[in-house]
Amino acid sequence: MDKKLAIVISHPIQYYSPLFQKLAKSCTLNVFYTLGNIDQSFDIGFQREIKWDVPLLEDYNHSFVKNTAKKPGYHHFMGIVNPELISEIQNFGPQAILFYGWSYYSHFKAMRHFKNKVPIWFRGDSNLIDKQSLFRKLARKFLLRNIYANVDKAFYVGTANKNYFKEFGLKEEQLVFAPHAVDNERFGESHSNEAVALRSKFGLIPGDILVLFSGKLEEKKDPALLLNAFLEIDTSNMHLLIVGNGALEENLKVESKMNGYHNRIHFLDFQNQSFMPAVYQACDLFCLPSKGPNETWGLAINEAMAAGRAVLVSNKVGCCQDLVRENYNGAVFESENLLDLKKKLILFDDLSKLELFGKNSLKIIAQWSLDNQVQKIIQNLDKINLDS
Repeated sequence: MDKKLAIVISHPIQYYSPLFQKLAKSCTLNVFYTLGNIDQSFDIGFQREIKWDVPLLEDYNHSFVKNTAKKPGYHHFMGIVNPELISEIQNFGPQAILFYGWSYYSHFKAMRHFKNKVPIWFRGDSNLIDKQSLFRKLARKFLLRNIYANVDKAFYVGTANKNYFKEFGLKEEQLVFAPHAVDNERFGESHSNEAVALRSKFGLIPGDILVLFSGKLEEKKDPALLLNAFLEIDTSNMHLLIVGNGALEENLKVESKMNGYHNRIHFLDFQNQSFMPAVYQACDLFCLPSKGPNETWGLAINEAMAAGRAVLVSNKVGCCQDLVRENYNGAVFESENLLDLKKKLILFDDLSKLELFGKNSLKIIAQWSLDNQVQKIIQNLDKINLDS
């Protein structure tokens, strides 16, 4: 029997396209993009137009399902309304349907329609890390237990995500570990000449340490905490590079100039995917200081580790339990705790330690690969065929 898998997801995402390309080599795949063929190039978080320079739609079958929402968008439940989604999936005739996210009208409707007709699989990276009031916890539990009752199997991304699914009613036998991953090979390819040139551009000399933050300059990511910690530690050989754009950009630049650290604090605009491996390889330590809410994983940590770099993350970053091992490849600090972050930064004032931690990052991230994720999905598709 032909192995046919349908994937339902809102729009093309740079992290997932390499996975779909690999899956298409092992099964008959069709990805249904439910937002429709709508230009979503303006990114609210970056506050600018974003056009990815890596192929998002090549080497796998896909279709853009007509979206009739009055206000199309993937930021609200009624932003995705596809009257033809169910019939298009039926015409494809998959052995299983893998949904990325339930919080859209059409996704939820299709999950309910195909329940007990076609195995419903689910992929998401939500967790329970963020604190909530008792009322919100109870309301959330009631809602999500009803939603996940439609799911036959969930492919969890890591420890915190598994705990989340179990909290909302999924049993151990319904849970399959499929590691959250990026294209490790691409971030591991040598970009040494570009990395050296970037360090030289910012005036770094041998022996200097470069700490990197890359992402949306927004409250959730909390780059201001990292900047303030850097300003308060006395490490003359340490530089800070902030890469990205967003609502906090101007304030961060003003604060760095006011404190006279303009020669050791550097800014770059958003950098596209093809250049990011060089950016990671130019740094010695990557820091993600997010305070939440909803820093559900932090795939930038995967990217930095695949580039062979030490990592420093807050305890609100979803991957911290799985990817960061204290005093082995990095450290975890308490979110929004300036003193704790300062202490951890000072501990990284040692290039030989950072180099060793970077090598250890490579060892860890080797298991968090797209190939392992594909293997788990295909194994479960094969089980359906055996049971048929």
